[in-house]
Amino acid sequence: MLHRISAGAIVENEGRVLLVRHRRIGKYDFWVAPGGGVKDDESLEAAAAREAKEESGLDIHVSKLIYIEELVNPECRHVKFWFTASLLGGSLDVSHPETVAEFIVEAAWLTPEEIKDKTVFPPVLSGRYWQDRVAGFPTPVSLPLRQMQFW
Repeated sequence: MLHRISAGAIVENEGRVLLVRHRRIGKYDFWVAPGGGVKDDESLEAAAAREAKEESGLDIHVSKLIYIEELVNPECRHVKFWFTASLLGGSLDVSHPETVAEFIVEAAWLTPEEIKDKTVFPPVLSGRYWQDRVAGFPTPVSLPLRQMQFW
């Protein structure tokens, strides 16, 4: 089984979270905070920033490690490191070739209310994240191992 290290960014701006929509008609339709595989000798923080730029068109500042997520599917075991991040600039754009290849069709700023009606990853964005945020993310949280629904 392959192993993959990934990094992602939970970017907040004006009470909304940046999410990208992965959609393949007849296969899946879900939203996720931007992120992906770490390349070569890239740091986790640099990977999260690069992935956010590729998937959303936005420049971000990566801050604090808040979640470690373990995922598994029949082909691969993933460990994903989620960081808080803030917006530096740019405009929403999903035209990067790697973004198109991953079936990312939209990037948007969503409120907690808008998130509740969608399939969202990491799943903590539908609930726990908001309580952890109020607490100031005192320490990184290791999330339970979960089976990937889509890959």
